Amino acid sequence: MSQILHHDKPVVIVGGGPVGMTLALCLARRGIASILVEMRSIDSLPDVKCNHISSRSMELFRSLGVAPDLRAAGLPDDYPHDISYRTSTLGTEIARIHIPGRNTRLTDHSGPDGDWPTPEPPHRLNQRYIEPILREHVQKQSLITSLYQHQVIDFSFDANQVHVVVQDLSAPHAQTLILSAAFLVGCDGGRSMVRKGIGAKLVGDEVVQRVQSTCIRAPSLIAQMKEAPAWAMFTVNPRRSGNIYAIDGKEVWLIHNYLRDHEVDFDAVDRDWAIRTILGVGADFAYEEMSKEDWIGRRLVSDKLRQGRVFLAGDAAHLWVPYAGYGMNAGLADASNLAWHLAAQLESWASPEALSAYEKERLPITEQVSRFAMNHAHAMSKRRKEIPLNLEEDSPEGQLARVQFGQDLYDLNVQQYCCAGLNFGYYYDDSPVMVYDDERAPDYSMGSFTSSTVPGCRAPHFWLTTGRSLYDALGAAYTLLCLKPPEEQSVKALQDAARSDNMPLEILDVSSVPHLPDEYKHAFLIVRADAHTVWRGNCITPEIAISVVAKLCGHAAIH
Repeated sequence: MSQILHHDKPVVIVGGGPVGMTLALCLARRGIASILVEMRSIDSLPDVKCNHISSRSMELFRSLGVAPDLRAAGLPDDYPHDISYRTSTLGTEIARIHIPGRNTRLTDHSGPDGDWPTPEPPHRLNQRYIEPILREHVQKQSLITSLYQHQVIDFSFDANQVHVVVQDLSAPHAQTLILSAAFLVGCDGGRSMVRKGIGAKLVGDEVVQRVQSTCIRAPSLIAQMKEAPAWAMFTVNPRRSGNIYAIDGKEVWLIHNYLRDHEVDFDAVDRDWAIRTILGVGADFAYEEMSKEDWIGRRLVSDKLRQGRVFLAGDAAHLWVPYAGYGMNAGLADASNLAWHLAAQLESWASPEALSAYEKERLPITEQVSRFAMNHAHAMSKRRKEIPLNLEEDSPEGQLARVQFGQDLYDLNVQQYCCAGLNFGYYYDDSPVMVYDDERAPDYSMGSFTSSTVPGCRAPHFWLTTGRSLYDALGAAYTLLCLKPPEEQSVKALQDAARSDNMPLEILDVSSVPHLPDEYKHAFLIVRADAHTVWRGNCITPEIAISVVAKLCGHAAIH
């Protein structure tokens, strides 16, 4: 038998990891209630996998009020967030990418990501710290109902609603719960039952690399290093390549042993030997193996992100090798984007056709990022095969090899650890709810981008005269930026058109802001809450206003 929950919510979210919780928080910020269904217990900790929150994700968490708590967590205040390349963890350093640590993150503008155009630089933080902080914020939200130790076992949907069958895992013989909602979102990971339930398939490259990973406790490791510690320390020597991530900056470490092409089994290489070789320690070095985190790097993207009222986000929608730190962060971008589109429906001002924007916006970016990550994985694999045999040699030739190979590693990897392109360069060029013009969005790479106000691009950041960020002042849906003293007639025309379609619109006069970025060349811009420009122009007539608002609501095309 089943029982009906009497407190059904507009959105059911399957999966209570970072993506699911962020989606719920984004919806709550818009006043929309949701039910979060998670199989794990409320106090469970995830594996030590994700180690990085990107700048765009920190901007999102800033809008949710979570950024200060995240930035205060993780490595000790004075622990370097650098990336170091060395002959072993205890060996000779051959390259270092400088990343400001927590106590200087907002003041140290040196280094390749020290002066990015953002109010929120990235933060190196392990998922083991991220989840409890997000969970605490979720628990404070009265609009979010969390069902921990519950599992979605089935769902169905029609044109009007979704029905979700939920089992209480702590009471397997109890009646199942039936949840009714307007929308269902699968944030339930790589084995997503929601993805399977809508007939979506992951397509791409099944195996890009295999990594034997181990979480260890080694309290004496830092004291034995002859080089300064770093957040990530890569070992490159002819015997074994790998890297070690600092989890707590004291004694807990995650070690990746990159298996070679012929090592197809995770047990093909002796784990203890690999750990000691990567660390550069002998048999007398004591460490505790806490857990095994072995994984296969893939490049898989779902062939669709939506079926009717059911959507996919995060690892349910894409899996790839974690280069550039864009596994979880891509999922957070999914959550932010989808929450915006769902809110537009639930607030009854966007047409049903506007929901197609989620897949049309996110799927191309997902495909691009997956290829950036895969290509970088292949490039790193190639470098591991090219490690000079004399890299550790105490000779002029060995020194030269270290300098040259170190520079090569720096040049290759600075783009993934300081990936400005992935943060600020991506754009939406085929959205049904954006008004495009004749200018093409500039290309971007993993590490570089060109700021632009072309519709679909991220509106370049600047500080307001009040000291607030532009992004802090954006409205919940759309914001009209007046870059020249606003004409009352123009603003009123747009306000009237927005009011006619019930479209939320804020007006922000930034004409007195000194030293606006050069990219702001138009008199008016409309910017979405996720900071993407959706329209720009130099005049607003009643006809233009009506046409633009109709497009932004998904009601009509611009002619």
